Amino acid sequence: MSEEIIGHGTWYDMMAQKVIQREKKLGRNLSLIRTEMGLGASGFPHIGSLGDAARSYAVTLALRSMGFNSELVAYCDDKDGLRKVPAGLPKSLEKYLGFPVSSIPDPFGCHESFGKHMSSLLLDALDKCGIEYRYMSAKEVYDKGLMLNEIRTILLNAKKVGEIVKEEVGQERYTEVLPFFPVCEKCGRIYTTKSVSFEPKTDKVLYACEGLTIRNKPIEGCGHRGEADIAHGSGKLSWKSEFAARWKAFDIRFEAYGKDIADSVRVNDRICREVLCYEPPSHAKYEMFLDKSGKKISKSAGNVFTPQVWFKYGSPQSLLLLMLKRFVGTRTLDVSDIPSYMNELDALEDIYFGKKAVQDKKELTRLRGLYLYCWVMKPPTKPSTHVPYNLLAFLAKMAPKDCAESFITEKLQSYGYLQKSQPIDSDLKKRVEYAFNWITDFEEIKETTTTLTAEEKKAIEALITVLETEENPDKIQNAIFNAAKDNNLKPAALFKTLYSILLGAPQGPRLGPYVLAMGRQNVIAALKRALS
Repeated sequence: MSEEIIGHGTWYDMMAQKVIQREKKLGRNLSLIRTEMGLGASGFPHIGSLGDAARSYAVTLALRSMGFNSELVAYCDDKDGLRKVPAGLPKSLEKYLGFPVSSIPDPFGCHESFGKHMSSLLLDALDKCGIEYRYMSAKEVYDKGLMLNEIRTILLNAKKVGEIVKEEVGQERYTEVLPFFPVCEKCGRIYTTKSVSFEPKTDKVLYACEGLTIRNKPIEGCGHRGEADIAHGSGKLSWKSEFAARWKAFDIRFEAYGKDIADSVRVNDRICREVLCYEPPSHAKYEMFLDKSGKKISKSAGNVFTPQVWFKYGSPQSLLLLMLKRFVGTRTLDVSDIPSYMNELDALEDIYFGKKAVQDKKELTRLRGLYLYCWVMKPPTKPSTHVPYNLLAFLAKMAPKDCAESFITEKLQSYGYLQKSQPIDSDLKKRVEYAFNWITDFEEIKETTTTLTAEEKKAIEALITVLETEENPDKIQNAIFNAAKDNNLKPAALFKTLYSILLGAPQGPRLGPYVLAMGRQNVIAALKRALS
């Protein structure tokens, strides 16, 4: 008996079903099921920041497909204190270390605060990807007292909170101080303060501004002793308790999280249950994106790869494919990966529209479902014109500046990607724009990594020898056939390998003329890189 296919057959559909089953078992109201993602505002948002939103929104879409009302809450932590000046920003910002990012001026001068500027970059990326969300600003949440009841409960049970933190992560700090950071009314900093006691009758936290050390750099407190009004945004909960307060206050039922905050999530789960008497949301843990050197991609590491960088060279849908194709496991990532995701999205589109067959019904459903989620359930009505990214990049490199579009149109018509009199449509124009951006910034395309057999290597070496002197397209075409036969390879297999190396696709235009159009030296260089 075949295994039942849930919804669109993806991990997100299975997760949505688990959420519903759990919520029914808990007996909670199912009229609105909220998912959540955290939105950082203390530095440039990196690619991984979008992952929180993409994955939680995919669960929201899956819940909607199952007939439930669901929304994504994008919670912006704009009361967070600035711990480090992000790379590329003026050192003059160091005077604001320890200040809430919502009270720091925007160094670019286009938003009301540093925090607003940084969070707007991620919100812009969500909008471009078609992700719908309910935006919540921590500053507004605290100013309006939207978590006041939860803050009171946590402060009244601070001893229990401290014990939970100590038991789970071995940190004793919150057995000595309250899990709340007032904003010092004298110097304006937030993490320099130490909460001493809570006065429930007045909703005031007594504190002393004693200072702190951030990344081995001491920041002196001003020594002020004062009172912070928890009802009017005069401070914020520590991370070791704020998640729990959010989950209860906003009735969150699902939130994905990165493994780097697994300890905080575990602590908050217990605080949510044992202190706030609310069952925490369903979770799913994912791993980080690493750069090619193996370092975690993050704003603090200084190797920020932003969504805006991706959108310069690839579509929002290809970025969502990166986020959604796999949930578990660490992945390395580099700008040079964008072309392969653009090509992979084209392959998914062929499957979705039935142009490419997949025999396994379960796998077919999953791949079609993945394509739908990449388009946030609003797919195109017909397939687009697919041209391998590598080919467009090479054409962009060769195109005369004064007639680039007509040159590329003519070439695509001659290669069979367009009909004889067919113009470039708006979608293809956008792809050409990506290719021009790529060539302008990187000059060349990264070949698709292809594992070669000993016979294939010999055949390619033989072909390179011919290409060094031959300028006749028909003779180049024949040389490929001869290189295959001389090395006991089927010509079709060698052609497929060459297309994969040069175009990132299993097929393409007639190679003889294409090699000359690309430039023999460019092709030779690409083939030599594939051999190394």
